[in-house]
Amino acid sequence: MSQIFLKNIGLNGVTKGDKMAKRVVIVGAVALGPKVACRLRRLDPEAEITVVDRDNLISYGGCGIPYYVGGDIADIEGLYSTSSHVVRDPEFFRACKGVKIIPSVEATGINRQEKKLDVRYLADGKTETLEYDKLVIATGATPFRPPIPGANLPMVFTVSNLHNAQEIKEKIADGQVGKAVVIGAGAIGIEMAEALTDLWGVETTIIEMADQVLPAALGKNMSKVVENQLEKNGVKIILSERVERINSDEASRVTSVETSSGTMDCDMVVMSAGVRPNTQFAADSGLAVGRSGALLVDRCMKTTDPHIYAGGDCVELRNLVSGENMTMPLGSLANRQGRIIANNIHGRASQFKGTVGTFCIKVFDMGVATAGLTSAQATANGFDPVHAIVSQPDRAHFYPSAQLMFIKLIADRKTRKILGIEAVGGQGDAIKARVDAIAPLFQVGLDVDDVCVLETGYAPPFASAMDIINNAGNALDNILENLNKPIDVIDFVEKFKNDEIRVLDVRDTIEAEPFVEKYPDRWLNIPQSELRERLNDVSREEPICLVCGTGARSYECQTIFIQNGFTNTINIQGGHAMIRIIDPEFI
Repeated sequence: MSQIFLKNIGLNGVTKGDKMAKRVVIVGAVALGPKVACRLRRLDPEAEITVVDRDNLISYGGCGIPYYVGGDIADIEGLYSTSSHVVRDPEFFRACKGVKIIPSVEATGINRQEKKLDVRYLADGKTETLEYDKLVIATGATPFRPPIPGANLPMVFTVSNLHNAQEIKEKIADGQVGKAVVIGAGAIGIEMAEALTDLWGVETTIIEMADQVLPAALGKNMSKVVENQLEKNGVKIILSERVERINSDEASRVTSVETSSGTMDCDMVVMSAGVRPNTQFAADSGLAVGRSGALLVDRCMKTTDPHIYAGGDCVELRNLVSGENMTMPLGSLANRQGRIIANNIHGRASQFKGTVGTFCIKVFDMGVATAGLTSAQATANGFDPVHAIVSQPDRAHFYPSAQLMFIKLIADRKTRKILGIEAVGGQGDAIKARVDAIAPLFQVGLDVDDVCVLETGYAPPFASAMDIINNAGNALDNILENLNKPIDVIDFVEKFKNDEIRVLDVRDTIEAEPFVEKYPDRWLNIPQSELRERLNDVSREEPICLVCGTGARSYECQTIFIQNGFTNTINIQGGHAMIRIIDPEFI
């Protein structure tokens, strides 16, 4: 917007020529708010756009905070600068975007009948009323502080904004932190644990009340892989426990945390126990909220008031797999929703259909990605989930940089509808690419047969000719058709350690030899090439677990057994590769 145009806009929203400009007020200036403002300005050069925010730092990448603490991002300004290294402050938005942003201002109430927003200036307590034609609520969410004694001590932090990030990093850099406890094993908790451990060498423990890490994103097998990855890199994991108290000395310095099983010394506590939407002022005005406390919106991102829109971390979205409402606090979603809101304010008919919960995270040198429902979530939503787990190189097996990756594909038994996908592996680009290939198709619906023939790009540096995604579909198809009778590694390991099951290893003798020597009465080796001639060496009575390197050869051997009347074989999903990554000490 030119300076001439800026001068032509009066405080009452009237331009020269007495043409009324649309008055748009936006509450929140982190992700969604600036996106709405900038998109709307490009569509409507005459709109009067005002953005207010509680903070003095705006338009930053909150998801980058752990990487700033961990040193991947050297300067905090990198989180609120453009790709051309220009700081995104109110002056930047005024001069470059033609948008007025007022920092350190809090929204306190909405008079919906008169279309007025009540605000308070945090510096001096002054109050003001802003009139609007359209209001956008982009207030985000606040990290939850569990109501435990000591939760408000000075060295107990949440990861809610750049001020927290800066203070955490300064305390560590000053040498004040030798040991830290992270409460919660969700994404932020894991990323913060990595940041504290990897760069600073802080002795870090994660305490999680669920019985696994990433409980909202992964099933047990994949979460165990992530848990092992954390422990391998020096992070201690304590599951199925709650922090009951945070202790301090006379100077209010954190000294320890207490759980149901004991006391653990520490100098800092980082709380990562989920978030709560910042919607109280909106709910008090009568806008509808869901079970989470987040605002309810339609596909146009419109609240129950036709003149008020909302998006980002403070709204509930439709899960396109389950049909239920959910919150999904991600900057990527907020930015996409911001475009939709701006389009609709301008008069275009744009819709945001919902989300499938696509999620990815780096855990030290491992990539993790998911979309859709976990098996537990599928069961809770009335499905009958069946899953396959496959191990396969992420590139052509002969390509030098190929690494094993592991995919879990989940479908409904009756309809064969794909419900979810989980992936872990050493190369994050490969992991994300496979999940991204499936995630968009949830919107239109896909079944197992669709995955078996899904077209993806192929060249040896990027994938196998039969991609792991296709093989995951093939494995799940075989399970549903009762051609592959599987057992998960976690279940197998428990049964084997309890002496409930025997193993037939169909790998070559040199690969199986260490296991045969360690478990001579329970680990039989018949290479695949010899199996047809040695079927009589295998019992038809006791349950036999078949294992190979990745699960492919053992499946082929299982078909031979089935064709010859055996009904007692079980195929270990993901093979020895999955055993090794879930229980590295098994052998």
